[in-house]
Amino acid sequence: MGFSEVITISFRPVGRNWGTISFASTLYLCPILDLLLTDIPKKLQAELRLGLQEALVNAAKHGNNLDPGKKVVVRFSLVDNQYWWIISDQGNGFSPDIECDRESSDQLLPPEESEHGRGLCILHHIFDQVEWNKTGTELRLCKQLETRPRLFAKALH
Repeated sequence: MGFSEVITISFRPVGRNWGTISFASTLYLCPILDLLLTDIPKKLQAELRLGLQEALVNAAKHGNNLDPGKKVVVRFSLVDNQYWWIISDQGNGFSPDIECDRESSDQLLPPEESEHGRGLCILHHIFDQVEWNKTGTELRLCKQLETRPRLFAKALH
């Protein structure tokens, strides 16, 4: 099975429209991250790549148990000066019970919590909003922009 058979893309989010990428559970995420970061300002790309990679790995590995028959779906858009990503998996869900202090980026977790807790803390440090649905199968991430990119500002007028 080639890569084109495991990824589905519905593009271009402009204004209040949402793009969608869905893919079979895999840890080969480079092309997916590249697509999700295409229109992101260069100065934010490295940080957001780390955060989105963490979220996608969690969905594919912990949510879908790397089952290639299960999909991860990412909806994304720029809405009112905020980048949004909604990541869904087909797993059983979970309850995020780790509290992260956004101000303390050098916080170390005990070894038994490090894999689970470190990833959640990374998300809370990178994104301005991190929210799960009640079943723990959908994650909403938001990054606030300081200024609206010109391309989108012109499209909205």
